[in-house]
Amino acid sequence: MTSRNPPDFWWQPKSFQATLLSPIGALVSWITLRRMSQPGERVKAVVICIGNPTVGGAGKTPTAITILQRLKARDVRPYALTRGYGGSEKGPVLVDLAQHDVRHVGDEALLLATVAPTIVAADKVAGAQLAVSLGATHIVMDDGFQNSSLVKNATLLVVDSVAGIGNGQTMPAGPLRARFRDQLERADAMVVVGDGPAERNLPKSRRKPVFKAHLRAEREAAMRLIGQPVLAFAGIGRPAKFFDMLRQIGVEVVEQHPFPDHYAYSVAEIRTFVERAEKKGMRVATTEKDFARLKRPAFDALRDRIQVLPVHMEFRDPEEIDALIQNAEVRSMLFSKPESDAAAAAPGTEPASASPAPAAPAAPAPAAAPPTEGRPAN
Repeated sequence: MTSRNPPDFWWQPKSFQATLLSPIGALVSWITLRRMSQPGERVKAVVICIGNPTVGGAGKTPTAITILQRLKARDVRPYALTRGYGGSEKGPVLVDLAQHDVRHVGDEALLLATVAPTIVAADKVAGAQLAVSLGATHIVMDDGFQNSSLVKNATLLVVDSVAGIGNGQTMPAGPLRARFRDQLERADAMVVVGDGPAERNLPKSRRKPVFKAHLRAEREAAMRLIGQPVLAFAGIGRPAKFFDMLRQIGVEVVEQHPFPDHYAYSVAEIRTFVERAEKKGMRVATTEKDFARLKRPAFDALRDRIQVLPVHMEFRDPEEIDALIQNAEVRSMLFSKPESDAAAAAPGTEPASASPAPAAPAAPAPAAAPPTEGRPAN
């Protein structure tokens, strides 16, 4: 698990450090885009990928959870597929909430597993094949957009409207994993989360729809915190997002303690927070993702003294997501080889379906409104 914050110059429009590192960033971008162009393997399930164009969180896991929930409402059998960042399991393995904790599968896998069966796998193809063998009809990938080993039938890029794409540079010069426009051209749509100022500077494409969404606090949990003095801590992609949400719903944030994404808390740190808050008449509040990291025996005596604020991703037009799912299903059928053809392959040879199929047309989802042109970010 990481213990470092991204450098400040990633969020500055022009800086000496970014300029100095930009040639390395250009090379990283070229390598990443070349890798993304490699052919992948298909599986007998509809594959939908939720990814980030940058390092750090933007709402990827809540978006994946929303899609899993919409799939479950249609009476299909969706599985989540994730790398299990921060855990020791390389997989492929089916997450068991009774046996696995954050040390095994990471925090995101634990959240996904509360909604749908979840596979942790460093090898995306092996993970997808395990899901199919267990009966998956749909696979929702939490991350893996830049990994081409598994063919996706639909892809969504999630961008935070406050953080945006930072200085628009590729690592290590900036937060991008590859040049943004090139990543967007390989996606089916972009999800912009929130109403922050960075949205105005995001490069857009006339061919790619832009979906609007907001992170909303769960009502019952919010009611328990409204009007209360709180000590808040968060180790997510952008902790300020959590602290701002608390204030927006009417919580008095007396102390806020940000940590890097996937931060591994010690018992001593959490005990200090709890005891100081109780001494000063405050409550302790954190995110659902952070709380997942505390579901270990060592934290048993502390968990009941911490308030959790779950959130969910609310799309302005949920029908856009349904249309994207339907497009993915159509693509999956169009580019799947019939069973009879695979069975007719000569013994000892790979069936024709193992060969990469032609790329599916990148038509926008029918329900999506055409995006407006934005001003390029650098």
